[in-house]
Amino acid sequence: MQDLPNCPQCNSPYTYEDGNLLVCPECGHEWAPGTTVEEEQGNVVRDSNGNILSDGDTITIIKDLKVKGSSKVLKMGTKVKGIRLVEGDHNIDCKIEGFGQMSLKSEFVKKI
Repeated sequence: MQDLPNCPQCNSPYTYEDGNLLVCPECGHEWAPGTTVEEEQGNVVRDSNGNILSDGDTITIIKDLKVKGSSKVLKMGTKVKGIRLVEGDHNIDCKIEGFGQMSLKSEFVKKI
């Protein structure tokens, strides 16, 4: 018998395979092998290189970005500490020294 992982929702050891999915008979949860709970829920935020970002990470900006409503530009290589992930188009909230509170798109940053 093969070793199947416990259910990611209820941690039940009684999981079984049903086609390409794993199923938990106790809570009814179905998932694809090798995925995490965050990936199933769609809450995964990835940087420009495909690395998964999480709250509190440090990132750098990979290209010059114009700041809407200002004549200032965020320069490539600007380091940002302590990010916070949010829902929406601009999915990173952060505080940038010299600019203040900003919202960024994850496609313009990379994780350090």
